[in-house]
Amino acid sequence: MQHPDLDTVDWQILRLLQQDATLTNKEIAYHLNKSVATIHERIRRLKEQGYIKKIVALLDRKMVNKGLIAFSHVLLNDHTAQTLATFEKEVSRFPEVMECFQMTGTFDFILRIATSDMDAYHEFYRNKLATLPNITTVQSFFVLSETKSITAYPI
Repeated sequence: MQHPDLDTVDWQILRLLQQDATLTNKEIAYHLNKSVATIHERIRRLKEQGYIKKIVALLDRKMVNKGLIAFSHVLLNDHTAQTLATFEKEVSRFPEVMECFQMTGTFDFILRIATSDMDAYHEFYRNKLATLPNITTVQSFFVLSETKSITAYPI
């Protein structure tokens, strides 16, 4: 379902930027047969309205020495608002934690953790994650290979 504030051109801009955020306004204007000023204004509006959260460079994790990815499932010992908020606040401070999702089901959270190797993960686990209060269980799964990894939403 498309958002009523956006028209076809807005969606086309979002698709193009998801594929290549280095495109200039001029290049986007050329692709969409619009003026550069129109594209500039639309992108500014899309940012203001929160459709575009930020524009970043996606790095090759192996090239920056983050070759080990773990998905860690975390179970907390209670589920008060304070406990959940404290866990989210504390785990968000760890640079190794790339993503943190609160989940339904057996575990409360799933973390995507990037480290250089198993020794670095072990140090992260012992000296950071395991020191947080109210954790009952952490079950980690390590990525052997990456078949698909995209950041673009199908819109």
